[in-house]
Amino acid sequence: MMMLDDDGVAAALDWPVLIAALREGHRRGIDAAERMLLSDTQAEDANHFLIWPAWRFGAYCGIKLVTIFPENPQRYGRDTNATVYVLFDGRDGRPLAVIEGAQFTLRKTAADSALGATFLARPEVQTLLMVGAGAQAPWQIRALTSARPSIRRVLIWNRTSEKAARLAAEIAASGLDAAAVDDLDATVPQADIISTATAATAPLLKGALLSAGVHVDLIGGFTPRMREADDEVMRRAAIFVDSRRFTLGVCGDLTQPIAAGVIAETDVRADLFDLSRGTHPGRNSADEITLFKNGGGGHLDLMTAIAAYERSIGGAR
Repeated sequence: MMMLDDDGVAAALDWPVLIAALREGHRRGIDAAERMLLSDTQAEDANHFLIWPAWRFGAYCGIKLVTIFPENPQRYGRDTNATVYVLFDGRDGRPLAVIEGAQFTLRKTAADSALGATFLARPEVQTLLMVGAGAQAPWQIRALTSARPSIRRVLIWNRTSEKAARLAAEIAASGLDAAAVDDLDATVPQADIISTATAATAPLLKGALLSAGVHVDLIGGFTPRMREADDEVMRRAAIFVDSRRFTLGVCGDLTQPIAAGVIAETDVRADLFDLSRGTHPGRNSADEITLFKNGGGGHLDLMTAIAAYERSIGGAR
């Protein structure tokens, strides 16, 4: 049985390879996927334990176990997320690989958004606004700039300005023009892509401030009580999701405005299965505001694990 750590995952999955693998994975499909979320709400910032199994019949099955403990960096000096993935042969049930390390989920989540951006963000975008400067943020920036290499400027806002400044310095060292910003509302109209990766339970992004043609990438709100964008964002945007299965009824950025009658489930135009198979064209015009809700799901983890495993053994089985 193969063991892959962060270095092994990084060696196997650069951004073009992973984005292409997710596109092909959505074309082929997954036969079964489930999601279980356990939360410890006694903590000051709720801790979460997610369990995501998935199966492509006759090929592979696997399960991801991930913990999200927001207080870890301040309290213990440890990462917020920890992940273990176990990949099995879908024909005979034998274990093939154990993948351990935060990069697995961080890369998968970022590549999910990047795949969405290939269909929904304008090809000539230049300014990316990153809302949030936590563990996921640098990966979102790397993946989105790979998907849209026209990006030349990265602006970063975080509720703690020091973290935004540190991330901006890290991104600037890679050769991009990057800067921390203090006023989120004033920065929103400047952006061509806005990516949000926060634990917000009240909207941070205001739809009235969005410029024509902007692409919004929502990542953080993975429970019904979490939310990053206000009602006006949802009213103005053409809404897309990575999968209907793991966003509708689960993610607060959709469940809350649907419950309030602001939007309906039918306002979700397509998911990545539709976009990757060409059954929906994605963005319709240069002025259209598009929104991609990144909800995750075990199907994405299985696609990522298959890609990492097959690249590590030198090709498909």
